[in-house]
Amino acid sequence: MLTRENHSAQDNQLLYELACLMSGDFSNRQQSDADPKNYAHIRIFFRPLPWEFFSGIGLYSEQVYDYDLWTPYRQGVHRLVAKEDYVYIENYSLKEAENYAGAGHNREILTTIPKDCIERRQNCSMVFRKEKDTFFGTVEPGNKCLIHRKGVNTYLVSSVELTETTWISWDRGFDLENDRQIWGSAIGPLKFSKRASFMNELPEICRVRQPNSQMDS
Repeated sequence: MLTRENHSAQDNQLLYELACLMSGDFSNRQQSDADPKNYAHIRIFFRPLPWEFFSGIGLYSEQVYDYDLWTPYRQGVHRLVAKEDYVYIENYSLKEAENYAGAGHNREILTTIPKDCIERRQNCSMVFRKEKDTFFGTVEPGNKCLIHRKGVNTYLVSSVELTETTWISWDRGFDLENDRQIWGSAIGPLKFSKRASFMNELPEICRVRQPNSQMDS
């Protein structure tokens, strides 16, 4: 059985680092102020789940308009899995997700999420690789992450760039029949800055291994 103790003995440095960088409250306020016509002010929260949820490292996420933090338009659960030279993130949807709205900024709600309320989003995992100081993530290959939107069956194209202070993401949906873009920004990615870190809510084994973390200063 995987525990905090034997998990720390594995070579999971990339996973620990990615979890630390992702855990936070992100805002695209600067982008929205500069171009309000094309970009609404959005917040993204990635909040560490209790270790017991996955017997490992997992995150809860929600995306929400800044003016209404209690009504997220996207919620999810993510399980981080260490591979040889990358991190594989399994994505899950939440059943009755509205019951857990606000968990991104309210840990009391977060701890009420039960294990049996999630459902795996098949073929929609993300693969993160590190280059220098940046993690680059893309949806797993094959164009099989299917989303029905605007009356059309689409496949997801998703990319992420993550640093210690920024999160840049671009999600788009393309028609399965003709590869025409159906949804998502046609202009460019959303660009977020980290407002606050939730790194201290991760198991200590993650935090103590970060060379640039506050715990090492």
